Amino acid sequence: MVSGRTKKAGSESGSPAAARDSGALRTPQKGMTQVQEERHRVLVEQSQACDLQLSEASRQAEQRYRAFLNFLPEPVFVFNLDSTVSYLNPAFERVFGWTLEELQGKIIPFVPEECKASTREGVRQLYQEKIIHNFETKRLTKDGRLLDIIIDGALFYDEENQPAGQVITLRDVTQEKRTARINQALLRISQALYQFRTLDTRLEFITQEVRQLLGAEGAMVIMLDEEQKEFFFREAVFDNLDTGHRMKEIRFPVNKGVAGEVYRTGKPLIVNDTSQSPFFFAMVDEKSGYRTRSMLDVPLITPQRMIGVLCAVNKKDGPFTESDLALLSTLANLVALPIENAGINEALDRSLQEVRSLNRTKDRVIHHLSHELKTPISVLSASLNLLAKQLARLDDDRRWKTALERAQRNLLRLLDMQYKIEDLLQEKEVATHRMLSVLLDQCADELEALAADEFGEETLTERLRRRIDWLFGPRDARPEKINLARFVDEVVKMLRSNFTHRRIALEVSLEEAGAIFVPADVLRKVIEGLIRNAVENTPDGGEIRVAVRAGRTGPELEIRDSGIGITAENQKLIFGNFFTAYEPLEYSSRSPYDFKAGGKGFDLLRMQMFAERYEFKILMNSARCRFIPTDKDACPGDAGECARLHNPDQCRETGGTVVIVQFRPAADMAKTEP
Repeated sequence: MVSGRTKKAGSESGSPAAARDSGALRTPQKGMTQVQEERHRVLVEQSQACDLQLSEASRQAEQRYRAFLNFLPEPVFVFNLDSTVSYLNPAFERVFGWTLEELQGKIIPFVPEECKASTREGVRQLYQEKIIHNFETKRLTKDGRLLDIIIDGALFYDEENQPAGQVITLRDVTQEKRTARINQALLRISQALYQFRTLDTRLEFITQEVRQLLGAEGAMVIMLDEEQKEFFFREAVFDNLDTGHRMKEIRFPVNKGVAGEVYRTGKPLIVNDTSQSPFFFAMVDEKSGYRTRSMLDVPLITPQRMIGVLCAVNKKDGPFTESDLALLSTLANLVALPIENAGINEALDRSLQEVRSLNRTKDRVIHHLSHELKTPISVLSASLNLLAKQLARLDDDRRWKTALERAQRNLLRLLDMQYKIEDLLQEKEVATHRMLSVLLDQCADELEALAADEFGEETLTERLRRRIDWLFGPRDARPEKINLARFVDEVVKMLRSNFTHRRIALEVSLEEAGAIFVPADVLRKVIEGLIRNAVENTPDGGEIRVAVRAGRTGPELEIRDSGIGITAENQKLIFGNFFTAYEPLEYSSRSPYDFKAGGKGFDLLRMQMFAERYEFKILMNSARCRFIPTDKDACPGDAGECARLHNPDQCRETGGTVVIVQFRPAADMAKTEP
């Protein structure tokens, strides 16, 4: 211990010569007179009094020095020449955890392995320069924490002016450096965050930063699927890349795990021992093959809602602390809104792709309409010209001329519309109302029937109006109470004869499901349209199943076929647009119920309109045949033909469509009827 008693060699009170003089004064000399002896006694008393004063001064100096060291807020310790501890102050005990009683006479075990070489170099510099300032290094605490330390030190000497030990002060700058790193990281994140346009790249950047800042093995962004009430790992970054990949495949309920507790309370949560936590959900570890020892989860909250949880796992240099929680909460507040914005941007990108898909569909519809208009109009034009010539030769009475001119005049109107469609094909800006296109398409067949009937007495306008009324259903159709099972049975029996030329097995399963409340004509059109679509999309050798059952919300009609199925892109469009599931160039107008007979793309649209009006739901799920994955791939139309390349059973199982119509019970519907 450095004290006031340690003096440099050569000082008066502490030199060997002074000690000899003091001893000589205390011993009376022979031959002294009485006066000399008295003087000697006085000198001895004065010398003893002086020694007592010096001793008291030294003791007080040591007390003041010790009080000063104890007062210092920074750790101080004194080493002997052999690097063992002779003293350490209370600040050392507070910062590093060891007491003087534990370390006195021992070497402090707080130098990390990676810092031993630099520490030896620092000691060499100290002995060479007698003093050292601002030596940066790291030191361990008793509980294993690693601190950033700045060392100042000096040698002290004994009475012979020889080095007696070292006085060392240690300044803990861990928090200062951490704060600086955090500020730099927050600035870096705020500047770089918006450079990542997609959600996945943005989340990967965030998780990498979290993992590095907290010194954790892994970091994850756990997103909330509100519809399914599940959590899923949208991004997971670990020291082991495979762990992150496996995490992304896992989903778990929102009421499970530490994330579930954070979601429930809206507050962050530290779990430093998962084996002792009631919230830890071990299933995630089981599925990922990873062992989670500690976790820190904080909520990702936007002004409107909680969108997920930001999570760090397995801190490398000790337990998660409150400062870690504060840091991760700050990061979560910083990135929550950019994450939601990136999600919105991703949804907008998907919408853009859907718009592009709709645009392609529009082109297909135009091609389809052009084909449907051009062919019958050409036939009609030629037929009318031929009819006019024949009538002119056979009958001099020209009363037919007025009717023929009326037909030709309306045919010219159709031709004018066809020319406008030609303009659309050339991408000119021509606005065409969807319903007009639908009605025009449907009326093309009626015009052909009109010409075949030689026009009769009914005007063209009246025939068209009657056709439109039939397509849309009677305006005054009133809902009625209908037993769904019996009604379906009657309609199926009536429709069987329409596709007897097809080799398709029809299986009917009818359970008593209760009554529904819809117009009979509407229900007949829905059943007929769905069965016809199923037949026309199922190759010969396939099968169709029609079932009625009691569903959770009311009676259900299910029509399942083993047909070619519909591509994922077309499934998004099938009910909402004037649309057919075939390529226009592949399309051909065959007889109803023939395989890929075509049609006008109107049945499903009309069904959706009926569903909205009479409050039932139409749900569809379709799997495209894997042997013809795109709309351009052709199906031979016969399972026997397909068997040359594939097993016919596979042909029936690899594709197909299920349409479920969910009705409300008649009792519920009757309550809402005016």
